[in-house]
Amino acid sequence: MKKFVNDPKDFVPEMLKGIALANPKTLKYIPDYNLIMRADIPIADKVSIMQGSGSGHEPAHVMVVGKGMLDAACPGNVFAAPPADFVYNTTKLVASPKGVLHLLNNYTGDTMSFEMGREMAEADGIEVRTVTINDDVAVKDSLYTIGRRGVAGNFFVIKACGAAAEQGKSLEELEAVGKHVVDNVRTMGMALTGCTPPGKGSPIFTLAEDEMEMGIGIHGEPGRKRVKLAPANAIVDELFEAVSSDLPFKSGDEVALMINGMGGTPISELYLLYAHAHELCEKKGYKIKRNYVGEYCTSLEMAGFSLTLLKLDPELEALLAAPAEIAIRVF
Repeated sequence: MKKFVNDPKDFVPEMLKGIALANPKTLKYIPDYNLIMRADIPIADKVSIMQGSGSGHEPAHVMVVGKGMLDAACPGNVFAAPPADFVYNTTKLVASPKGVLHLLNNYTGDTMSFEMGREMAEADGIEVRTVTINDDVAVKDSLYTIGRRGVAGNFFVIKACGAAAEQGKSLEELEAVGKHVVDNVRTMGMALTGCTPPGKGSPIFTLAEDEMEMGIGIHGEPGRKRVKLAPANAIVDELFEAVSSDLPFKSGDEVALMINGMGGTPISELYLLYAHAHELCEKKGYKIKRNYVGEYCTSLEMAGFSLTLLKLDPELEALLAAPAEIAIRVF
């Protein structure tokens, strides 16, 4: 294993420390709970939005904390759910009089921690609601889930709910916005390589030089099938068909199209993949109103990508277009 790492058990805290040091005016780091939060939270007239899940999926979720996005993120170790006390204490620290919205990717460990954390927070009189994200069409159940997994479509839930919170919408309204996105977003991913968690020292899975895994999860879960490597357009064809037929999307729909890198795919290859996905949308009669190419929800250094389609309406399009300020800056 070749990684920039000191002691593997310190990998996540050292990463979080770096994020906070790079953003001293806007973010706070509370090591006791692996917590990255906005420095100005809580705000009395705004619902606070938080998420947890495992580390290793950056920029989700700790690098999208900021105005118009998440107010806080309390991840667990690499590919591990945060403990319930992280969820509980984060909820207490960020709680505003308007309440707290939990965004939850549908994984068994995350669900257990967030349910327990929510119950403890509600016992303290904090109003909490939860939106569960399950956009992955690849499998119904996996080693980590009962039901579909939450993957890159999570980004659209964060963005829409974050923008709506900045507009002063109520906790009930934010829950409805989040569920509306979940109802209209679908994703499927694939991998050319596995990935190596710092504490493990070896890949979660390996693929031969002429193999690829279709329908992978973001923790290295097995997908639909392992097959021989195919040309890029053929791979996009398969993912696009699975995603677009699931809602299903139909001619005339206005959509957001995302090609999300899994951590080890060059941006040049992501744009090559986007070009064909864009053409497929046009052939189907989908009207692309917004597009996203880059890394939004990764799996450490895995080479691969996922394709996401979100059906838009005027409200969602406006929320996605609203300004946001996060830790990642282009210049």
